[in-house]
Amino acid sequence: MSGPVSARPRLGHPRLHLRCTDSTSDRARELALTGAPHGTLVTACEQTAGRGRQGRRWSAPAGSALLMSLVLRPSPSGCVPPPPLLPLIAALAVCDVVGEQAQIKWPNDIVFARGDGLVKIAGILAEGRPQEGWAVLGIGINVAVEVEDLPEELHGTAATLGLTPADIEPTLARLTDALALRLAQPSDATLLAWRARDALRGREVTWSAGRGRAQGIDGTGRLVVSLTDGGRAALDAGEVHLLRGG
Repeated sequence: MSGPVSARPRLGHPRLHLRCTDSTSDRARELALTGAPHGTLVTACEQTAGRGRQGRRWSAPAGSALLMSLVLRPSPSGCVPPPPLLPLIAALAVCDVVGEQAQIKWPNDIVFARGDGLVKIAGILAEGRPQEGWAVLGIGINVAVEVEDLPEELHGTAATLGLTPADIEPTLARLTDALALRLAQPSDATLLAWRARDALRGREVTWSAGRGRAQGIDGTGRLVVSLTDGGRAALDAGEVHLLRGG
């Protein structure tokens, strides 16, 4: 008789919590390189060099945001989310926690609609080395941030849950549970759920190489855009900007 199959470590265990660090993702990546197990979590009250997509800095006053990074590894069966879908999976989990009003600006900015624009409440950065069998998933959520305390250039584009610092830990617990559920879903379910949260579909967008109308995502998570000449483009990376009123 074979012995019992050991369960995978829960997301968030083991955990390293830091009062202040340059970047939780940098610390998590260091741990991954030394063999940290699936589910290892790094959190911090403050980051001095938090990073977002496209090299942007993630800003939040100390003790006001959920700042976390997870080490993810394949399951013993070899099942692991395709790398292009990992940011989409994470975005859905954040929406599960943030609420029904949350939408996703491709590929993984969590936003609220404000007028004819969008304001960002959470960001996600997925990094990894698939050939070495690990990824690091960094997430920042403005749980108790006062928008007025952010740099002035963010006042018109940032949003907050408007909760208290005491709500950060419960939000973290809900998020790790939501991530575990979303990571276990088949790709088709992920794509369907993501499309229901799509903040750009049907709206005019621009990117470094052109302009068009967003038409949702394809089966690999690329943003499909219809062009003015009748053609289509599928974007797999880069920054997309929403045209107000588009």
